[in-house]
Amino acid sequence: MTIHRAIETAHCGCDGQDALKRLIGVEEALARVKTHTAPIEDAETLPLDRAIGRVLARPVLAGEMAPAFDNAAMDGYAIATSDLTGEGPWSLPVAARVPAGESAAALVRGTVARIFTGAPVPEGADAVVMQEEVARDGEAIQFLRRPVSGLNIRAAGSDMAEGAEVLAKGARLGDRAIAACAAAGADHVDVMRRLRVALLVTGDEVRQAGSLRTAAQIPDVNGPMLKAALRRADIELVATVLGADSRAGLTRQLGDLAERADLVITTGGISVGEEDHVKPAFAALQGQTLFSGVAIKPGKPVSVGRIGTTVWLGLPGNPLSAFVTWQVFGLALVRALTGAADTELARRHVITDAAIHRKAGRCEFRPATLAGFDVDGREVINFENATHSSRVARLSQTDGLMILPAEVAHLPKGARVLFQPFARI
Repeated sequence: MTIHRAIETAHCGCDGQDALKRLIGVEEALARVKTHTAPIEDAETLPLDRAIGRVLARPVLAGEMAPAFDNAAMDGYAIATSDLTGEGPWSLPVAARVPAGESAAALVRGTVARIFTGAPVPEGADAVVMQEEVARDGEAIQFLRRPVSGLNIRAAGSDMAEGAEVLAKGARLGDRAIAACAAAGADHVDVMRRLRVALLVTGDEVRQAGSLRTAAQIPDVNGPMLKAALRRADIELVATVLGADSRAGLTRQLGDLAERADLVITTGGISVGEEDHVKPAFAALQGQTLFSGVAIKPGKPVSVGRIGTTVWLGLPGNPLSAFVTWQVFGLALVRALTGAADTELARRHVITDAAIHRKAGRCEFRPATLAGFDVDGREVINFENATHSSRVARLSQTDGLMILPAEVAHLPKGARVLFQPFARI
């Protein structure tokens, strides 16, 4: 891991030119995460119905071709098109019946077989005429149009060839991927083990829900918020700890968590004030810094490093800053550590419903709400006129983050901007 000196300054100067020059850009920070974070190596085998949300450790191959046999795509009549001579209409006797799940005898020449969706096509038949296109007259059918060979037949192997790679290593198993695994005959899959994550919440002013607070103390927002975000199929939350009120105590806690987890997340204590002890504790443990300070708003102090083999993510203490930097950098670390192939979050262009006036200098990730479409069919968002790092009251009403490039200070109403939807649990 490349070592980069942490940001040190005697005062905030968040948007001052000297301070900005010492910050790295968001894309550079994400590139470092991707480049310098190796996935965990351990895997486990799970039944398919317990693998939702997990990341494949090995590819899934089709155990047999799918479908395994030619079968009817709909209810109707299996025929041999070579039996249809001359001009229609044609009348042919019904000599057999083939339900789904039962084998079929070979088709007798000059006859048809009543067949149902999913049933195997009898040998000798090469088309299925849908039942709506025939007239049944006792034990015979009549129809007017000549079917083409292959009509309404799902050919064997048309979905999957035997041995074909259905899902690659690193694929995340959502409901659609589970469907593909089931179709491939995979009742068990090899997945990366769950990522062990520890959470350390700092701040002498922070108190847990139900605890007595003085007039100068505040409820813990980051702890419940991040515990909720960490309730994922690919994560095991091994510890949630309240930070000690001393540098030595915090160092012991951080070192202990680093022994137990693949990823340690801290909130607060990463600025440069006299009461900010996380960075000194990290340094005392001989931590290596990947980056410390990013030109992002909110969340400038966000930091990433390593204590031994454990990755450390330092989130700011202000709740909105912690939430945004978790969405941007925390989820990127989870993807990298679990070896997930979906290394990029889906972003799309949307249209602003109001003009934007702000101070340029940092890339801003401002919470925004989807508000339908304009007359041209473009997706529209609305948003507050400023980002406040400590405010979360309206966060639940938003759908994602509007991304404003660092160099942009003003945008008119109707401007096109990037939108990053929130990750869904």
